[in-house]
Amino acid sequence: MPHITLCSDGGTAGKFSTQVEKTFDPDISVRALAVALSNVERFEDRRANDMTGNDVWRGKVTIVTGGSSGIGRATAAELATRGAHVLITGRSADKLMAIAETSEKIELLQIDSADRSSGAQIVDAALSRWGRIDLIVNNSGAGHPLPVDAYDTDIISNMSAVNIIAPSQLVQAGKVALTQSKGAIVNIGTAVSRGAAPMLAHYAATKAALEHLTTSWAVELAGDGIRVNAIAPGPVKTGALTGMMGLTKEMAQQIEDQEAAQVPLGRRGVTADIVPWILRLGSSENEWLTGQILTVDGGWSLRS
Repeated sequence: MPHITLCSDGGTAGKFSTQVEKTFDPDISVRALAVALSNVERFEDRRANDMTGNDVWRGKVTIVTGGSSGIGRATAAELATRGAHVLITGRSADKLMAIAETSEKIELLQIDSADRSSGAQIVDAALSRWGRIDLIVNNSGAGHPLPVDAYDTDIISNMSAVNIIAPSQLVQAGKVALTQSKGAIVNIGTAVSRGAAPMLAHYAATKAALEHLTTSWAVELAGDGIRVNAIAPGPVKTGALTGMMGLTKEMAQQIEDQEAAQVPLGRRGVTADIVPWILRLGSSENEWLTGQILTVDGGWSLRS
């Protein structure tokens, strides 16, 4: 029998090479050969995108809530660098403006995620500006250290509003647009919910609820072609301890030192440890990945 090898090589020594090998008799159809060649070309295109990031995000429309600081800010900046249009939301006009001024790809919407109409307003703003939505990153979060004796219904209600209700409303409002684009949702949870969390119980519980919503939405929205995944970051330097959590600088530093000592990989995380995974889960390249919760914490949640 004749033997044919179809080979595509990047041409640089030491880099990837792809070989598709087919053994067939002389009667093989031209169509079968064309399919094999097409598969090789498709793999090469995907490989190039994976290696360089070129064009995967170019022209895509993304929403990043809580995009004025920390992981949200870093995610928005990276998406814009890769050519995506980004709508960031947050409460501080000054912080939002500071990041929006760094790229013409970034637009801002000053809004509190706890506002019951925030979801519809965010989606309307993105659609009015760009006419589509490809990715929603539910990054905004609320937390506050609360010992049992200091439980406050207003604080607990706010955490529930921001960490559970706001993402739910945004997903509801964006469902049609995401269905049209076969888009994705990436929720930001926390590795704190991996174990008992004294004084942070309601923060951990509301983020655990968001993870449950992630898996439920993944199943419910799969028929619409929408993929839903989540990242659960560990201790990351974002300013959240003095910002969202309201701790003093001294208390925050003490906690940072303690957490760093607990991480098996020897340090607290930085936003650059988290952002690539958000983009990976949100990318259209991941056609068959949904309902997953990825913990990125340097092994912190495995501490004894």
